[in-house]
Amino acid sequence: MAAPAEALPDIVVPAISDTDDERLWVPQTDCLSFRPLCLCVSQGYYVNLLRFVGGGTLGCHRHSSPVHAHTIRGTWGYKEHAWEAQAGTYVFEPPGETHTLVVGEEEMITLFHVTGALLYCDPDDPATVLGFDDVFTKLEKARAHYEHVGLGADYVDQFIR
Repeated sequence: MAAPAEALPDIVVPAISDTDDERLWVPQTDCLSFRPLCLCVSQGYYVNLLRFVGGGTLGCHRHSSPVHAHTIRGTWGYKEHAWEAQAGTYVFEPPGETHTLVVGEEEMITLFHVTGALLYCDPDDPATVLGFDDVFTKLEKARAHYEHVGLGADYVDQFIR
């Protein structure tokens, strides 16, 4: 049976862990970039690959909704936990916990499905929110990056639902 006329089209992104085309990776810091796979503005979530090169941290933060992660390459964990994710590891993060993502020196690529906002917190006072990311900030960063690297601002449109 064909999909209803109103149904959104599939998103198919082959070879998601391929790092050959650096233009696809949207930089956030010197060692951190992301590659959007789905930016669902209608339901407030995003699915992206997070990549660290040369180790680093994603500062103290918490999520307003659940997060799902699947590690593709490298290792990572939370400073506040004893476990370490490695290639093949699945992690479910319930909403509300404050943590600090720490990555080893090797390249790390993990698929994250984030619903709602990621709230950056003051590590000395986690109740103080310093900033945030959500599907709309990810979209804005990707659109500006793709325009800057010559793919065109509309390159990101294929990932919007």
